[in-house]
Amino acid sequence: MMGTFATLLAKSKIATPKDRFRADVSGDIENVDGVLKVTRIDVKYTLSLAPDQRAGAQAAFEAYLPHCPAAQSVIAAIELHHTLVLQDK
Repeated sequence: MMGTFATLLAKSKIATPKDRFRADVSGDIENVDGVLKVTRIDVKYTLSLAPDQRAGAQAAFEAYLPHCPAAQSVIAAIELHHTLVLQDK
């Protein structure tokens, strides 16, 4: 997911070096009919960028999920939530 988002950011000329772009991921595992199952994944992206790049970053964030192989592989079976925190660099 992070790679697909970074690819769309790159198309908007927004750099994603590891000191300015990260993803914090958590999730829930529940007992579903006696089987442990991942039921939810939360991804919080944090991106430091110039103020004039905010619109491009938001547009990339809103567009990346349908193009992401990982997300599309699990989205029907696992509740997926993602957020984006933008910070001025």
